Amino acid sequence: MTKFLDGYLESPLSGIAPWVVMAVLSTPGHFEEAVCAALGLTLLTMWINRRRGGTLHALDFYGAAFFVVLAVIGLAVPADTVDWLQEWAGELSNIALAVFVIATIVVRRPFTLPYAKEQAPQEHWDSPLFLRVNYVISAVWAAAFTFSAVVGFIGNAILNDPDNFWTGWVLQLGSIFFAVAFTGWYPDHATARFDEQTGDTGASLVKLFDWLPMFVLIAGIFGWVTDALPDLVGIAMIVVGIAGNAVVSKLSGATEKV
Repeated sequence: MTKFLDGYLESPLSGIAPWVVMAVLSTPGHFEEAVCAALGLTLLTMWINRRRGGTLHALDFYGAAFFVVLAVIGLAVPADTVDWLQEWAGELSNIALAVFVIATIVVRRPFTLPYAKEQAPQEHWDSPLFLRVNYVISAVWAAAFTFSAVVGFIGNAILNDPDNFWTGWVLQLGSIFFAVAFTGWYPDHATARFDEQTGDTGASLVKLFDWLPMFVLIAGIFGWVTDALPDLVGIAMIVVGIAGNAVVSKLSGATEKV
């Protein structure tokens, strides 16, 4: 548990997790709960990090300030404004986070850089490869948040369904899971490609997508039991998820043997 907690605190996911909570929970009628959960997770993460001698990051303070502002606005504005916030809070959160990540890239301080420095030896901090990896990973996170904001907008403005199963849940969570997987996969891939002496072609793509079959399986089960999906679609997703897990397991085994 200690090892897991340290890994979480040293990962960009510790700063991003409250925003994911906000985006996922901010469905109609749950604005206050979503803000409180996101703010609570942010403050808890910061407190635990300081207690364990860790370093607080810009994303922590940015998130705390953003959620406090949302909480104050929710208490001060009329009921119709709260209704608007309930409908668009998820998209506002994704846009605010995408803007933050893009800004860190523009000022040449990609937001993943401080987290990466906590895990890498100091002699690597100024290397072109180390910096490039952080620029790329940060750009993928910015793209994931922008994508989530776009699909959320489609669900709200075009489909007129803020709690749509696909635009409100599956696609947004899928983009986050992809960014998480990419964060773990890309450093090994880039290092292997950079080191020509090893003759390695980079980390296997299987690792980048090994989460996808289980995600499809869980989404299919959830959509089926909640009637968010037609029976045929839900069952098909479950079958695809089970088959995909078997394929990934076999490919992973083959990759390890090689």
